[in-house]
Amino acid sequence: MNELTEQIDPVNRAPKLLDLVRGKIRLRHLSLSTERTYVEWIRRFILFHDKRHPKDMGGAEIESFLTHWTKPLRGRGEQRPSSPVAR
Repeated sequence: MNELTEQIDPVNRAPKLLDLVRGKIRLRHLSLSTERTYVEWIRRFILFHDKRHPKDMGGAEIESFLTHWTKPLRGRGEQRPSSPVAR
């Protein structure tokens, strides 16, 4: 199936991971800010690991991602944002 067919016929396309996450969050009636925060952290996790799907990763990848975010930044006294949604 090519890109044009996917745009024309989205019914036959499998839902994307972040869309599934959003759906589960909405089923639990969590707040919009919670949804945005969860989706942003998942997006960061995927991008950190060069766009690999989380189903193809395990504990080592989770540990490296969390270790990355717990290390203090070196240099000009920069700080990481406490929430990825707070912009």
